[in-house]
Amino acid sequence: MKILVTGADGFIGSHLTEALVRQGYDVRAFVLYNSFNSWGWLDHCGENVKGKFEVFAGDIRDPNGVRTAMKGCGAVLHLAALIAIPYSYHSPDTYVDTNIKGTLNVVQAARDLGVIKVVHTSTSEVYGTARFVPITEEHPLQGQSPYSASKIGADQIAMSFYTSFGTPVSTIRPFNTYGPRQSARAVIPTIITQIANGKRQIKLGAVHPTRDFNYVADTVAGFIAALNSDSGIGEVINIGSNFEISIGDTARTIAEVMGAEIEILSDEQRLRPEKSEVERLWASNDKARELLGWQPQYGGQDGFRRGLLETVAWFNKPSHLALYKSDIYNL
Repeated sequence: MKILVTGADGFIGSHLTEALVRQGYDVRAFVLYNSFNSWGWLDHCGENVKGKFEVFAGDIRDPNGVRTAMKGCGAVLHLAALIAIPYSYHSPDTYVDTNIKGTLNVVQAARDLGVIKVVHTSTSEVYGTARFVPITEEHPLQGQSPYSASKIGADQIAMSFYTSFGTPVSTIRPFNTYGPRQSARAVIPTIITQIANGKRQIKLGAVHPTRDFNYVADTVAGFIAALNSDSGIGEVINIGSNFEISIGDTARTIAEVMGAEIEILSDEQRLRPEKSEVERLWASNDKARELLGWQPQYGGQDGFRRGLLETVAWFNKPSHLALYKSDIYNL
């Protein structure tokens, strides 16, 4: 069965594409069209993966392109999205077009073409600041940024096709994924790249909020588990480590892993508006265990340190570090 991966050129999508190819799946990678013929992170994939997947260049906002890409595919893993929260304050309309309309294009094509499985990607940001912890899938949804509001809309569109038409949709809701290739718009690469470039005064936004960080290999395993399980159809399922840590403690842990003494400086431009900041995220992953047989391999404090060690090792390679502009705030 051919698998379509949308957003395959991105951070998680490229890791997922590689994992699927290595496991023997027939993969069609949907990448964002550009005149440079760049396939994003897939241009840097492992030697044992290169040339072993098909590439379709298009735009998730284009219904005809999405339908064309999906022809001949038995399942679709839908990761294509705009994800940067600060940029969503700047250009919210693009988030509606990409995240909501793009998801509509995917599920509409899947319905029309008789695709047997759609795995839709949500985000822990849809929960907003935790009202109770650990956060279960029954937690209220709170659109505290245009990004999270657009993802709530996308989630509802995806699941409405299951309830309205029986389209076999599973929604997985990853908490904060980190690892090699992540963009510097996320906090862990921001910290690592500043330290790796010799800085010891590290610029951050708010350091008191907590996050439930998940190493990318665990997130990828969650996608593949959802692809292979019919128990997740019609369900929303958290993919999280069931471990929370503050941004400040995250920075100090990274510094320890990298053998550096740091001072954290507050950078005004990195702060979210007060009511938009998500103060606490901590996932319950019971449902993923029960329905998908999934559990994190990098969970807890020890697992977090192991994941950071692998992430730091990747960023410390000069050819990788050179791809990042650590002296500029990545919106």
